Amino acid sequence: MRANGRPRTARQKYGEELKLRRLAARMTQEALAQEVVCSPTLISHYEAGRRLPSPDDARRIDRALGTDGFFERWLQDLETKFNDHFAAVAELEQQAVLIRQFALSLVPGLLQTDGYARALFEAYRPNYRREEVDQDVVSRMERARILEGPLNPELWTLLDEAVLRRQVGGPQVMAAQLRKIADMAEAGRLRLHVLPFEAGAHSLQESLLTLMSFADSAPVAYVEGFQTGNLMDDPRLVAFSRAAYDPALSDALSHQESVARVRAAAEEREHGQQ
Repeated sequence: MRANGRPRTARQKYGEELKLRRLAARMTQEALAQEVVCSPTLISHYEAGRRLPSPDDARRIDRALGTDGFFERWLQDLETKFNDHFAAVAELEQQAVLIRQFALSLVPGLLQTDGYARALFEAYRPNYRREEVDQDVVSRMERARILEGPLNPELWTLLDEAVLRRQVGGPQVMAAQLRKIADMAEAGRLRLHVLPFEAGAHSLQESLLTLMSFADSAPVAYVEGFQTGNLMDDPRLVAFSRAAYDPALSDALSHQESVARVRAAAEEREHGQQ
């Protein structure tokens, strides 16, 4: 158990063992990073259990620490239910103290309703199997449980107005989704801003973006596209991502105006308007 009373996850145990073996080898994070060919920040995320090394990185860690394949073998037992490009992001969400996200066309996964998520997964797979969709929906709903606690994370959500206008799952599903977002915003669970169409071109127009900050480690940024994602811990790239987020946020509606626009969009769906 940890001091906060929470049990250690398998990934945290992996990271703690990595730190112990590194210290036993009298190596700094910087020195190990040189051997693994990555950034010291990434080594710190491995040791905190926030991220897992790739098989190649685990192999280089074993070679650098003389651990005879220990970390590569253990890695095989730490399976994830998420796609490879998103698995590390799902782990980081659980430990972030601040998440700032921007969505270009779809409601972010942490805020989705069951019906909205189901409609998306069915659209992703034209020949879908019901049991696969059911499992994907369960996994997505489980991710959102991090928002049920009273403390972490603080959540900022910036939505392009296109998110409100693209109907997913039919009018009633969409109305319920929009009401959920507005309810969370009014309850103080998220800071909501809508980037309206009248704002025109903006600095985040090309991609979804998530920024995550932590109590004891460097921030990260994540962008995602079709069947791919890029998790960035390079300080220069993270700073560049934050510099793009801030101007878009400044062009958005206020929190109160955004809630009102989301509620209006929900009412339009309920009354059959587009």
